[in-house]
This record gives sequence, structure tokens and C-alpha cells, in this order.
Amino acid sequence: MAKVRNNIFVRGLSGAVGDQFVIKTTRSGKTIVANMPTFDEDREFSEAQKSHQSAFREASAYARSSKTQPVYVERAKATNSIPYNVAISDWFGKPQVLEVDVRDWTGQVGQQIRVRAQDNIHVDSVQITLDNQDGTRFEEGEAVQADGLWWTYTTTSTVPQAAVRRVIAVARDLPGNTGSLMFVND
Repeated sequence: MAKVRNNIFVRGLSGAVGDQFVIKTTRSGKTIVANMPTFDEDREFSEAQKSHQSAFREASAYARSSKTQPVYVERAKATNSIPYNVAISDWFGKPQVLEVDVRDWTGQVGQQIRVRAQDNIHVDSVQITLDNQDGTRFEEGEAVQADGLWWTYTTTSTVPQAAVRRVIAVARDLPGNTGSLMFVND
């Protein structure tokens, strides 16, 4: 692949030249000359390839409908990309819950449970569940973004801390991907 910079002969050209090579211009104005891609007409895709193609079709549909989201527009400006590509990246990136901090929670109303969560683009929400591992949910609700990666959930009921066996934090991004972390109370 040849990269051409500021050559008057190829400036502004794009497309195929016969079946030998293609010329394309990037968003930054660089002209790229490459061999024409060739594909075997009898090729068969593996199940993994078919799965990835299907996922990419879904990501592309999501990106077409979401590329005007302010989060994607701002990230595109900051990274010299386009909102469509940022949305594609978000579709494939899953959020992570890095930490569940229960140091300030003793089981009383109005106390805080803090969660640190991140995503490649944007964490949209964090949900907290307090349960006892056998299906009894004591409390559940949405955390509020506090500072940077930190989210805060304020408890709404009194629950004996010893009864709560798990605090589960689930982070969700704009495409709906989730990541979770569980704090187990021993």
C-alpha cells in the first residue's frame, strides 16, 4: 500500500483503476493507493466469522440511529473521529464495575454505597441490588453519578447488614451492554 502526500497527479482522485488498484482519500486528506482486494468466490465463512458479521450489522444499525447522541458527537470531536465510529466502538465495548465500596453503609436508611464503574465511551447507569443469595431482595435502585468514575447509591430502607449477603452493582452503557461486580458480605 502506498501513501501519497500532496502529489498533484493523484490529488482528489478516488476509485478503482481497472482491476489493478484502488485510490482512496482519508478524512485527513491523505491519498492511499492499494492493490485491488480479491476474494475467492467459493469461500465459506466460519461460524465465528458469521457471528461477528451479524454483530457488526447490529452495531452498524445502532450507530446509524445513535450517531447524533451528544456523547458520541463530543467524543468524536475529541478523538478526530466521527460519531458513527464512536457509536460502533461503544456497541462492542462493555462497561466494567471496578469497585463496590460499602465502608459507609451499616444497614440504615440514607447511607451510601459507592461504585466505581467505567466504559470505553460512557457509563449510562448503575443499578444496585441488596440480597441474601437465596433470592430475597431487600432493596434495589439506581445509583447517581458522583465524581468521575464514582457512582453513589443512597439506601432507602433499614436492612440488618448481617442479613445482606450480596451487594450487586450492574453498570450499563448507551447500547445496553452491562458489566457487574458483586460484593459478598462474609
